[in-house]
Amino acid sequence: MITRKRPAAGVCALLAALTAGIVFPVAAVAGEPTSGTAPQVDLVLDVSGSMRTADIDGGTRMAAAKRAFNEVLDATPEEVQLGIRTLGANYPGDNQKTGCKDTAQLYPVSTLDRTEAKTQVATLSPTGWTPIGPALLKSAGDFTDSASSKRIVLISDGEDTCAPLDPCEVAREIAAKGIGLTIDTLGLVPNTKMRQQLSCIAEATGGTYTSVEHADELTDKVNQLVDRAADPVVTPVATEGAGTCAAAPTLKSGLYTDREEFARQRWYRVDVDPGQELRASVSVGADRAVNPSYGVLLRAVTVHGREIVRGEAAGNGRTDVISTGLRYPKAESDDEDAPAETVCLQVTNSFSAAAGVKTTPGLPLELTVDVVDGPSHASDVASFGLGRGWWLLGVLILAGFVAGLLWGWLSRWRVAVWRTN
Repeated sequence: MITRKRPAAGVCALLAALTAGIVFPVAAVAGEPTSGTAPQVDLVLDVSGSMRTADIDGGTRMAAAKRAFNEVLDATPEEVQLGIRTLGANYPGDNQKTGCKDTAQLYPVSTLDRTEAKTQVATLSPTGWTPIGPALLKSAGDFTDSASSKRIVLISDGEDTCAPLDPCEVAREIAAKGIGLTIDTLGLVPNTKMRQQLSCIAEATGGTYTSVEHADELTDKVNQLVDRAADPVVTPVATEGAGTCAAAPTLKSGLYTDREEFARQRWYRVDVDPGQELRASVSVGADRAVNPSYGVLLRAVTVHGREIVRGEAAGNGRTDVISTGLRYPKAESDDEDAPAETVCLQVTNSFSAAAGVKTTPGLPLELTVDVVDGPSHASDVASFGLGRGWWLLGVLILAGFVAGLLWGWLSRWRVAVWRTN
């Protein structure tokens, strides 16, 4: 049974950092790149009857897909384990119940035998239904638990034909399992309904959706996604914020995940030594239907409740993720034994659930914390930025005033000379 819950859809700390104008280095303590076996990719190909349509560069969609697969198989990095799963490849009949079970593992996710994989792809012929949801469920089981990264690349030319099993809900259910699986989708010659469905599938797991109308585009995009699987993966560390700063967990530099109830707040603590700078960012994901007009607020507060600095952002329903960030440089101390300052980070959201939507569990939250060495003196930040700015502004004002006086004097002198003559 598919439930309406999912973790952050495409929620990522880098997005929050960019929103705040900050780029954080990879955390050294929490959220380090995942180590494990080779990265794994499962290519899921739609082989339904509509793939016979000849509208991609004068050839059929199936021909374009086969060409792309052959070129991708040749270019797959040695460190990537790759598999191929089909949907709609075997059952040509009209029985929906049977057609919606038509998904098979054409080539297992493993070290790639290019010749064998190409041979299997060559046998494919457009046949039946489009059971995207069932294929995604089966594909999620094609990976090993120890894989350093897991990625499904779904290629389809139409929307799912196996309702009521909504493939978007399937993707959310897969994401809710917390197995670190990303689903990227590619739509061949897409229509509006297919684009919406494939976009929803991708967003549910933090993946990407791409429209494809040419064979070269398909090859390039699949190659890009397979190569991306070999990139280091940063795994967030689960934490649980508190209702007050006093009860909050103390976090080191790293990437963290949590859940926050609608229109509530979560507290976290960070220790900042004199001469260090705290950089923090947060992303909150709307993983279900929410009302438009919402916001997120990130505050750095002292243990006594005085606000130090804040970051805030607002949304209007056009995105599933809202992010903000802040920076706080702690001034150096003449006392070498000066203790660290405990900074309380407060995350507050103003989301509200749409009618009939469950409010539990809370909204997925991703928090990046980075404590780095700051400038020699925190006050230098202000004196170099704001101070120098005021000095330059003063010079410009003075120069403009003097220029105005000179221009006025010259104009009056020229008028006087003209009248004399």
